[in-house]
Amino acid sequence: MSDDDGVDILVVGGGVTGAGIALDAATRGLRVAIIEAQDWAGGTSQWSSKLVHGGLRYLYNLDFALVAEALKERGLLLTRTAPHLVKAQPFLWPLKMPVIERSYSAIGVGMYDMLAQIGAGGKAGVPIQKHYSKSGAKRLFPGIRDDALTGAIRFYDARVDDARLVIDLVRTAAGFGALAATRAQAVGFSKDDTGRVNGATVRDLETGMERFVKAKYVIAATGVWTEQTQDLVRDDAGLRVLASKGIHIVVPKERIQGETGIFLRTEKSVLFIIPWQRYWVIGTTDTAWHEDLAHPVATSADIDYVLEHANAVLADKLTRDDIIGTYAGLRPLLQPKVKDESASAKVSREHTVSEVAPGMCAIAGGKLTTYRVMAEDAVDFAITQMHGKQGLATYPCVTDETPLVGAARYRGIAARAHVIAKERGWSTETVQHLLDRYGDEIETIMAMIDEKPSLGGRLVGAPAYLRAEVAFAVTHEGALHLDDILLKRIRLDYEMRDRGASCLEEIAAIVAPLLGWDDARTTREIEASRARAEGEAAAEAEDSDAAASAARNAVQDLVPMA
Repeated sequence: MSDDDGVDILVVGGGVTGAGIALDAATRGLRVAIIEAQDWAGGTSQWSSKLVHGGLRYLYNLDFALVAEALKERGLLLTRTAPHLVKAQPFLWPLKMPVIERSYSAIGVGMYDMLAQIGAGGKAGVPIQKHYSKSGAKRLFPGIRDDALTGAIRFYDARVDDARLVIDLVRTAAGFGALAATRAQAVGFSKDDTGRVNGATVRDLETGMERFVKAKYVIAATGVWTEQTQDLVRDDAGLRVLASKGIHIVVPKERIQGETGIFLRTEKSVLFIIPWQRYWVIGTTDTAWHEDLAHPVATSADIDYVLEHANAVLADKLTRDDIIGTYAGLRPLLQPKVKDESASAKVSREHTVSEVAPGMCAIAGGKLTTYRVMAEDAVDFAITQMHGKQGLATYPCVTDETPLVGAARYRGIAARAHVIAKERGWSTETVQHLLDRYGDEIETIMAMIDEKPSLGGRLVGAPAYLRAEVAFAVTHEGALHLDDILLKRIRLDYEMRDRGASCLEEIAAIVAPLLGWDDARTTREIEASRARAEGEAAAEAEDSDAAASAARNAVQDLVPMA
């Protein structure tokens, strides 16, 4: 990034939107750099409900265009760009009123299916709705309470490991020539003599060193940090973004008996009960957050709220003892700069691209599912500012046809899953686990094991994962710290009651030689990860956001942001 000519586009922010922008720009033939102050997906993008969905509830607001757009993107992810990561997921919508509710719900879900079919050219990638009697619904989900339904509608959306999606977006962009750096924070923007932004001063948070990155155009995609980024240029610029906290709890798979997910509407948000291979994810909430943006945390009151609403439909009630993990994330809710927080009820999920200053724009709003559309709009905006509208013909968007790493040969290799299992002596569950995480890069995992057979062993503390997956997180996925692995790559932080602390020494032993750590550095990494986990556990015992945030922030980050 030190070339005199600099880059065409500098992307600030390495969440799903920024990663999508980097890929979009790189596949158009532009020279791109992307920087992220934390690890990839360090903010909102790692703590979502992990769903790729059209937003069925938005149909109640008659927001047909937004739903149709999201369903089209869901279809692309399922069938073309990331079929290894994005999987069709059935949900039951319990009905309480047998005639009236079933009728209007059927119309809504039917419209959902129709929009999906239209957006995907008749190939939505998921089955259409199916209606069930009470007994039929209970055969699908035995764990639901008798009085929670008179019948149900089954519909489909999709689920995704959100952080892995972001990492794969960045890796795919890098494959097309994008320059990418984590722990690299923009601490200032420069302007030329005409007042046009022409680059950023970037601080390497690992070393404290700073360098100037020259850019023809800058795109800020910093989510809940949007205003702070804009204010580095001018303090009255662009977009206003409010932070809304959503929390989830995680419980063991055997704790709830059901073959589908559950979709419920609540007074504040929606509640999803979502099955994964080894656990259920349950959430979410929707409350204003006024504390530290870097470390949103679940409070005791948040956990009680989710338990209460889940137990309203579950026959075997969950307790705090059932919870193996929690996490909290912040939604960036877009508002006009001039509006105050009292108008938050009018916030739309739709995204906006706004010029901050000549040579720089910001994008905010939207949701995980529509990251590709957001990226296209942002890059279109930048190209138009640099080259006029005619530039769009020179640099067309091609991301709807671009598979992410792991996707191109995925289906062919997945068809050989039984052969791989037999050749390797693995269970079919192990092969599917690897395919769902790495797609066709399962071949790379196997090659690593062939070269170093010890990597074929399982983690003693987390036997669902192979040791090769820890090594791959460093060698291919850019992990620099133990928490990078536990939080974003092998996500023991919310899969285990101790947030993965019992696996730290084992993981560190694999990582240390790859990253050149000595004993002192290894010890520091282990201690920092344990301290973070303890801080988050302490936060869960507090009732208020302020107290919970203070408990978490009593623990200093190993690599703090500027």
